Amino acid sequence: MGGDERLRLFCALLLPCDAVEALVRWQEAELVPAGGALRVVSRENLHVTLAFLGSTPAARLPDIVAALERARSGLAAPLLDAVRYRETRSVGMIQLSDEGARAEALAERLWDGLERLGVYTREERRWLPHVTVARFRTRPRLAPAMPALGEVVPSDAAVMISRLRPGGVQYEVFESVSLGG
Repeated sequence: MGGDERLRLFCALLLPCDAVEALVRWQEAELVPAGGALRVVSRENLHVTLAFLGSTPAARLPDIVAALERARSGLAAPLLDAVRYRETRSVGMIQLSDEGARAEALAERLWDGLERLGVYTREERRWLPHVTVARFRTRPRLAPAMPALGEVVPSDAAVMISRLRPGGVQYEVFESVSLGG
């Protein structure tokens, strides 16, 4: 990647395999039967977004990884659990609880570091820990049963590259950092 190339970037908590598998089984049981214009998010794209940076020079990637490493330093790994299904005008999500606000503390430290780098502007709305599980053009107004995730302890956070493809968006882990979970 050239230093002047621009990439769509975000930082995310990576979900453990058992949580991803539970979400995929839940999607197949609760969302796929809804059909219509609803598109389930692929297993490879299930994550918890910490910060969306958008178009960013590739040359800034090392600084962004360093900011993520600094943000997680000294923090206990987040402990998440499914709370409820929620829809916005274009996505369906599983809202997550955040025991002790550990994930939020990580996100806030990350935002501070990214703002100091000049690559991020903090959103005005409060951060909501969630996993996007479906996308749609018309809100289906579903009321599915909750997925049986149990406690979810992400072991890694990552700087991700979002690539727009004809078949949909594809996320790639650029670099991950251990959360000690």
